[in-house]
Order: sequence, then structure tokens, then C-alpha cells
Amino acid sequence: MLELPNFTTLDINSLSDQERERIQSLQSLRKRGVEPYGYSFDRTHSSGAARALFNDGDIEAKPIASVAGRITGVRRMGKASFVHIQDEEGKLQLYFKSDELGEGYETLKLLDMGDIIGVTGFIFRTRTGEISLHTQSFEVLAKALKPLPVVKEEIDESTGEKIIHDAFSDKELRYRRRYIDLIANPHIRDTFRKRSKIITTIRRFFDERGYLEVETPVLQPLYGGAYARPFVTHHNALDFDLYLRIADELYLKRLIVGGLAEGVYEISKDFRNEGMDKNHSPEFTMAEIYIAYKDYNWMMDFVEQMFAEVARAVTGGDMKFTQKNGVVVDFTPPYRRLTMYDSIKEFTGIDVSEMDEAALRETAKKLDIHIDANAGSGKIIDELFSEKVEANLIQPTFITDYPLSMSPLAKNHRTKPGLVERFELMVNGQELANAFSELNDPLDQRARFEEQSKLRARGDDEAMVLDEDFLRALETGMPPTAGLGFGIDRLVMIMTGEESIRDVVLFPAMRPEK
Repeated sequence: MLELPNFTTLDINSLSDQERERIQSLQSLRKRGVEPYGYSFDRTHSSGAARALFNDGDIEAKPIASVAGRITGVRRMGKASFVHIQDEEGKLQLYFKSDELGEGYETLKLLDMGDIIGVTGFIFRTRTGEISLHTQSFEVLAKALKPLPVVKEEIDESTGEKIIHDAFSDKELRYRRRYIDLIANPHIRDTFRKRSKIITTIRRFFDERGYLEVETPVLQPLYGGAYARPFVTHHNALDFDLYLRIADELYLKRLIVGGLAEGVYEISKDFRNEGMDKNHSPEFTMAEIYIAYKDYNWMMDFVEQMFAEVARAVTGGDMKFTQKNGVVVDFTPPYRRLTMYDSIKEFTGIDVSEMDEAALRETAKKLDIHIDANAGSGKIIDELFSEKVEANLIQPTFITDYPLSMSPLAKNHRTKPGLVERFELMVNGQELANAFSELNDPLDQRARFEEQSKLRARGDDEAMVLDEDFLRALETGMPPTAGLGFGIDRLVMIMTGEESIRDVVLFPAMRPEK
């Protein structure tokens, strides 16, 4: 009869038959003197490195390897068994022979799919041609009490392609139980390895140019640097509210004022209390960099160089990425440059550059675009662009020269009144990066913050708040500066061909399970 230790509150009746059998196997292992949760294992080779030891030209050699991994397949044949284990590099077949392992072979009978073992033996090639490890000894490293989803594979004889049946494919379960997703769907690991390579390459690109990585507050007394609603939390000891940052911008600019370095950057988690869809998540990863004595024209060239280098690192050569819909995105420079007004005119046939708020509202109405009653001119233009232009911008395109009302932190355009020196990089129908010639006139910045306050009074809860300490920093004097922010998650989506931000975040935000 199955008995659980008296210190656990686990209800036996809540367990499935498989779970009960696994606990019984665990107890049997302990009765045999086998500890089912090992402390360590001296692994000498990965699965791939172990296979590479075999030399077809010297079949007499028996190279020794110690490998470890999770059991993903078992084929018992009486006095011999074949077991597949999986590690970070893939799968390796193990051969177990009863007359060589003795009591150890009885221990093998108590192991299940999902258990983790460490094995030492020699590498050889089986009669069927598979390079395998002939087991001389093994250890149980972790007994899995939950069964894994069974993934069945077969080869299509007509095409030679692998067909997978019964894969762990339920999207919601995959996001909630990413650990199972990574085990059952090893190709998912490639997405997150590419994500790591992307971030590493970006960091190296910045570091090699002498820019300094810094850390700024996540909890802020005032939030700013973007149009967004914040998450609010409360500091019990000090008894006041704080906000999770929506951007790093205002603190990074303070460091430029202080002269910490010519360029400072941060790769960080930001938080916005907004809707969720395939392109938006309440928690996301941003990279922001601010470089003194540069402007947005210089920054466009910088961005082209950076994304080209990241693309080469991911692909190992070219800069092209195929999306799920078959579209190929090419990061090869140079990228097209198009002003905001020209882009709207190109895709609607309407010139909005001289329109006031009333005319913009009428234009939006004609184009069947809903506009909130509290929206100002900038918000209306932004909606026109979002609804009629964005989806058409598949290849990397710089949209430049935004209306002043849309960009309270950007410097006035040096030759075009009413505009600012700003660009957004659009790729695959969405914004990937945002950059300014940063506003460094403290009086102008104060006036713009005051305009934002008026928008908030009208009901725009995404308008920026006035930050006196940031204004004090600008009054101290900030050199001409170029600033850039871009979303890591969206970049990973494009460079892995994924369609949802949840597919490139290891543990995406989810509603609580019922």
C-alpha cells in the first residue's frame, strides 16, 4: 500500500495512477539503498561531445565518457535495454546490459520517462548505425514524480521529414509550464538561446564603443519617459506610493548631466499597466542608450550598424529572417527614411501636415478611425499613423520628424517649425525603436511638461507628469544628446519568426489559474 512520509500534506487521492506508481518506484529505490535525488555528478561530456568521441577509423578504441540527462525514451528487451537521454545539446542513446550491471539493472527497472540520470561508459556504434554509450555504471540524480507529455515521432517515407504527434502544444499550458515546454519541445530552446545571443551582442556592441552600462531605479517616486499608465505600489516603511518604471530615460539623462560617461545605457525590465496582445506585455525588456554630443541623424546610422551586427550574430551570415507568414525581413543597411507626414500621405493620399485638431478629427472620421474625445492633435496623428501606415512598413524603415505635440522630450527640428527631431524604426508592421535629438532646454522642457499636465486634466491618463528634479538636472546643463530606446522582446520576435511576445518571454504574465 502506498504510504507518504508523515511530514507531507500531499493527498494520495489527488494523485493519478502514474503519479502513485512513480512514488512507489521512489520508495522502492530507497529500500534498495539508492538515493533518488543525487547531490552531484562528475559529467565529462555533453551528448554532442560524447558522440564526437567515436572514430569510425578506429573502431577498436572505446573512448570513455560520463554524461547526464533526462530520460526521454526506454526500450526494454529482456536482458538488455536501450534508453535515450536528453541534455542541452540533444539526445544520446544508452545501452544497458543486465549481465554487466547486475543489481544495477534491477534499479533501471524502477526508472521512468522524465527521470534524470548520470551514466559512465564507452562510446560505440550499434548494428543499426547509431552512436551510443555502452553503460558501465549509472546514478539516479532526480526521480520525476510527474509524467511528461509523450511526444510521438515518425518519418514521412515520401518526404523524409519528421512528423511529430501528440506534442505539448497547448499554448496556455506551454506558457504556464515553460519547464515542460522546454523538455517536450526542444526546438523552443533555440528561441531563447537566440534571445540570449541578441542581448549579448547588443551589450558587446555598446561596450566596444566605450559606453557604460548602468542601473537606475525600478521603483520611482515619479514615472516618466513614455506615454503609459504605471503600476503603483506602496512603501510601508516610508508610507508613500511608488511607481514601477515605465522607461529609464529621465534617470539616464541625469547621468549624462553628471558626466558619468559620454554614453550610458541600460538593458532592463520596464512595466506598463496597459492592455495585453501579441505585441504588448505589462512586463517587457528595453534597451536605452544616451550619447552626448550626438543627434538623431547620427543615431540612425548607429542603429543600422547595431541591428546589422545583431542580425549577423544570430544568423551566422546574412541579415534575413523569415516570418511565420512567409515574409522575409532584411536588416541589411541602409534602411528607408520617410517623414511622419509623408508616410501618412503615401498610404492615405491625405496631407495632414497643416491640419488643426478639428480637421484631424474630421479626417479620422472619414477614414473610419475612432478617436477618443480627450485626444489632442498629437494623439490623433498617432492614431492615423497606427491605423493606416504601420502595417505596411515591413522592411526596416525610419519614420522621422514627428509633430511637436507627440514628442514632449525631443528637441525642436532645426529647420521645420512645429516638428521635432525624432525617429521611430518600424519593422514588420510595428515600432521597434524610438529615438530623439534630446531636448536640453530646461525652459522649453518645463513648458512641454505643463502642456502634458493640461492633457492629463482633459482626461489623458497616459500624458507625462511634471518632474521637478529632472528639470533641476536640465537647469544644471545637459550637453546635446542623442537618445535611443528599443524593445528587446519585439526584436527577438522578428529574429526568431515568432508571432507573439509570449513566445519569446520565458515566463509571460498570465491570469491566475482557477
